[in-house]
Amino acid sequence: MTLKVAVVGGTGSFGKAMAARLAAAGVEVVIGSRDAGRAQGIAAELGVEGAANADAVRGVDLVVLATKAEAAVETARELRAAIGTTPVLSVAAELSFGPDGVKPTAKPTSIAQRIQDELDAPVAAGLHSLAASNLTGDEAPDEDALVCGDDPRAKELALELAARVTSGRAVDAGPLASARALEGMTAVIVNVNKRYKAHAGLRVTGLP
Repeated sequence: MTLKVAVVGGTGSFGKAMAARLAAAGVEVVIGSRDAGRAQGIAAELGVEGAANADAVRGVDLVVLATKAEAAVETARELRAAIGTTPVLSVAAELSFGPDGVKPTAKPTSIAQRIQDELDAPVAAGLHSLAASNLTGDEAPDEDALVCGDDPRAKELALELAARVTSGRAVDAGPLASARALEGMTAVIVNVNKRYKAHAGLRVTGLP
């Protein structure tokens, strides 16, 4: 059975890169945007579907919420009825930029948990170490992707998606509470890439 995924925020840099990588991996993709025309234009470039967010999330197996971090919770709130009980994958991370580097914000709960609080659907979180630039090459990025969540079905779908977009492992990182750490990992990766002028990802060693 073909996996069908809606990428909400699919016109942004990460969402577009994710949609392209998923399509290349044989996933049926619908790009969502608040602007249906913009979604359809980007979708035409990638050879996938495009629609307004509320239409994009209907009839799919998994919704990837790939908006900018500051819009993620509000977007989830707006789409609550349209999403219904369809599992959601949160990939956003809130970052604070300063002269001494990039830091996670000090908010006590993860974006993923705040999204879960807005929805009737189960939420998983993950892929925070994947950069848009690493998803846009000819080959899937040679790195692992970490996913966490409380709902078995949501996590299963998120891990399947993770396995499609990287050539490494899709790693189960535990309950949704782990999203706080995974979101913070984005800041670590950004700092590493800035310091070494690289496009680094993660590898988890010692797994069977």
